[in-house]
Amino acid sequence: MEKRAAKFRFKVKYLFFGLLLSYIIVCQSCMTMRMTAKETDTYFKDSKVAFHSETVSADSHRLHYIETGNPQNPTLFFIHGSPGSWDAYKRYLTDSILLKKYRMIAIDRPGFGYSDFGSAEDLETQAKIIEAVIAKTDNHKPIILVGHSLGGPVIVKIATDEPSRFARLVILAGSVDPRMETPENWRAILKVKPIRYLIPGALRPSNDELWWLKGDLYAMRPKLKNITSDVTIIHGTKDPLVPFGNVAFMQKHFVNAKSVEVIAIENANHFIPWEHYELIRNKLAQIRL
Repeated sequence: MEKRAAKFRFKVKYLFFGLLLSYIIVCQSCMTMRMTAKETDTYFKDSKVAFHSETVSADSHRLHYIETGNPQNPTLFFIHGSPGSWDAYKRYLTDSILLKKYRMIAIDRPGFGYSDFGSAEDLETQAKIIEAVIAKTDNHKPIILVGHSLGGPVIVKIATDEPSRFARLVILAGSVDPRMETPENWRAILKVKPIRYLIPGALRPSNDELWWLKGDLYAMRPKLKNITSDVTIIHGTKDPLVPFGNVAFMQKHFVNAKSVEVIAIENANHFIPWEHYELIRNKLAQIRL
């Protein structure tokens, strides 16, 4: 009887660890929040827009991006939030109005999409990697950086490093004020091994970078005076994820910006790139270069 019970416990333990291992393997292949190559091909084919999918080496990392439009035109350089990938801007990349005026590039930020997927980087490191890609793709025409959510502080950090390179920043619901970041304590728990390996797909690097963000923003704050380009800030007044108070912070600290334009979308939430697409598209199309 004892032998049978021991054998049963062994089977249960074996089954438990087998299921756990299967979950770890499967969960890393789900919630990637990225389009496959086939889905990408189909999307652009259906949109009747030519595109290039490229992966380049940048500062010892591999970074993937999608490019559309005339390569001789000024560049709209799109940077997504957390989590996400280039396809957050897929509608913009195929917009006929924007295609007449711009070359457009949308990247997978480090840790997401097909850019070193799963390996998060802090704000400073991300900026350096993306700056290297901007240098590699520079066509010596004006560059406009567009960043949504966590992509907002990324483009701000890039502009503090290389203020003379960019014609304008377009910050969409960007989190830039460190005082308004309230990192949830549970994120620290999810960073601990082996728990972190139970987090599916893109949620793992997202958890890491959101946990670091408050400290990253405090480190960046003294450099905000470096920004000398034009700045457009578009933010929903009822954003539950990135408070509207970030707008006043940016207005106060972008002291050397050539201009600071604020577009407050009344009662809008955090997802303005999609829910207020035409407003943002039209604003991008109207930028004077």
